[in-house]
Amino acid sequence: MPVSSLRHFFLNSFIMAIDYLLLTLAILLMIIGIIGCLIPVLPGPPLSYAGILILHFTKFAEFSRNLLIILAVVAVIVTILDYIVPIWGTKKFGGSKYGARGATVGLIIGLFFGPPGIILGPFIGAVIGEMMFKDDFKYALKAGFGSLLGFLTGIGLKLAASFTITFYFIKGFF
Repeated sequence: MPVSSLRHFFLNSFIMAIDYLLLTLAILLMIIGIIGCLIPVLPGPPLSYAGILILHFTKFAEFSRNLLIILAVVAVIVTILDYIVPIWGTKKFGGSKYGARGATVGLIIGLFFGPPGIILGPFIGAVIGEMMFKDDFKYALKAGFGSLLGFLTGIGLKLAASFTITFYFIKGFF
């Protein structure tokens, strides 16, 4: 076998190995991105977007520039809204910054209790936070509900964005 053919074979094998490594990384990012929609410390939509962007640079898929730009804008907007919507929900229902902070602490503690903790933690935290601010259970309950509604809306937006990106990922791959 001539040296140039051998070199060509090893170069192609190396490129193929890199493509499979990038594909594996892209799939992991897509999975972690969806999980990140539920766990607040992981930025779900940006991770999903990173997965589709990595897939774009392999031999397995090619996406249009317009699609990649639109998905990037969606990931950024949803990530920003994820910080705004829970605060808006808390304030819309009469809550204060104590309720918003309580919801954040409740969410962090709730992570240790699985899905029920992730849903109930922000609500309980917001109610406790509002009770510390104003000793009125009815007021605190209303603000806690607003915080929960805002939090769940944020999760819904993130899941919608990550599932949309995942749809294009799968469509591009197949």
